Amino acid sequence: MRKPSSSSSPMTITNLSLSTIYFCFFFISTLLFTASQATSSSLILTTTKQQQNQDQDKEPFVGVNIGTDVSNLLSPSDLVSFLQVQQINHIRLYDADPDILKALAKTKIRVIISVPNNQILAIGSSNTTAASWVGRNVVAYYPETLITGIAVGDEVLTTVPSSAPLLLPAIQSLYSALVAANLHTHVKISTPHAASIILDPFPPSQAFFNQSWSQIVLPLLQFLSKTGSPLMMNLYPYYVFMQNKGVVPLDNALFKPLTPSKEMVDPNTLLHYTNVLDAMIDAAYFSMKNLNITDVVVLVTESGWPSKADSKEPFATIDNADTYNSNLIKHVFDRSGTPLHPETTSSVYIYELLNEDLRSPPVSEANWGLFYGNSSAVYLLHVSGSGSFLANDTTNQTYCIAMDGVDSKILQAALDWACGPGRSNCSEIQPGQDCYSPNNVKSHASYAFDSYYQKEGRAAGSCDFKGVATITTTDPSKCYFSILVLACLDIFICALSFNDFPLAQ
Repeated sequence: MRKPSSSSSPMTITNLSLSTIYFCFFFISTLLFTASQATSSSLILTTTKQQQNQDQDKEPFVGVNIGTDVSNLLSPSDLVSFLQVQQINHIRLYDADPDILKALAKTKIRVIISVPNNQILAIGSSNTTAASWVGRNVVAYYPETLITGIAVGDEVLTTVPSSAPLLLPAIQSLYSALVAANLHTHVKISTPHAASIILDPFPPSQAFFNQSWSQIVLPLLQFLSKTGSPLMMNLYPYYVFMQNKGVVPLDNALFKPLTPSKEMVDPNTLLHYTNVLDAMIDAAYFSMKNLNITDVVVLVTESGWPSKADSKEPFATIDNADTYNSNLIKHVFDRSGTPLHPETTSSVYIYELLNEDLRSPPVSEANWGLFYGNSSAVYLLHVSGSGSFLANDTTNQTYCIAMDGVDSKILQAALDWACGPGRSNCSEIQPGQDCYSPNNVKSHASYAFDSYYQKEGRAAGSCDFKGVATITTTDPSKCYFSILVLACLDIFICALSFNDFPLAQ
């Protein structure tokens, strides 16, 4: 580019310099905003590939359950924004919260709404009540809000058996209301069951439904077959393992790779089971087959693993919860089905999105979530290659930073240890170096903590520093402030190179 002529007027050069300065301020402001957004978000995972165009209602998917016994619960709009950021496109609610349903409008998020157990008697006793419920909770929102299913009650047969006689009438009345609204092909209706309605679940070929419920289960399955609706099952390998310690290996429950000798083999079918969940799903299929029902698919409406509990539940740990849910997601997106039905992969709703800290004891009841109520991650999933759900693998993309709100003296002590006995590489946070700015203990500590964490191979326990550090997906070694200041200085120096720049005369 040709330099401006030395004969250019002072007014022209002044305008140029002002334009340069304005550009510089705009440039640094924009990039600082971008950097701050990247730093403050601390999302659990990042996306590495675009979701393929597919029919989300037919392809197997992983969704999440959303319970609301949470202190400081996100507002409905913030909750929906969070779901979108995490690319969670399927959720299940335990009611039909109108504010959440409104917030979901015009998004791609598909939702199963629920009839609480305490409403089954009224709906099952009155077609008018059922029609009103559908009008108020489905018709009022569809199709702007993508309601794909109604879960009538939750584990009714085993938790509120007194309501069991009216369960199928309630389902049928609600279905009739959907037919009247011409929504019955878009909104499926079923009821979630506990795994305990199936007896003798292993080997799966010997499984059968508890015969004390046969007068309800068979007509229900016939209804599901007729309407193309799924059998909803809440399946927890965690509880199978806890109730059968010494019989069921932990690795089997966690989807970990097994040697052939550790695989469970059904002696009647010779099918090999490498994980507990597949065995539980096939037990449901065999149970239905025993009642001559072969065209109903299993939808796993709940499955998960707690990350914390008291001493009575020693296997409720962050590592086990991370392993189970990460492997569960991979398993669904592998689309490998089960040994009995390799052609059919059940979709799964993880229990649950948020830790419900208001739930009553035991401790584990409040610790099934992937996230805390404020949307920060309980742990970081490892789900590389599993589409865009919850973004992607963070195994090689995790970092260690100082936690917010920690006393500066405590942080300084941890920083001194990291740069001293911990042998972190702290050269870049020395005066004059790239990551010296911003010059505060929190920024310096984050850099030093992460240096130690990476040096130790991101090993468990290497991001703690006596409780003042936390894992994130935002790289603290990206010294945005210094980089941007240097970039702006380059622009300013470039401006100074004009030999008739007024400030240089």
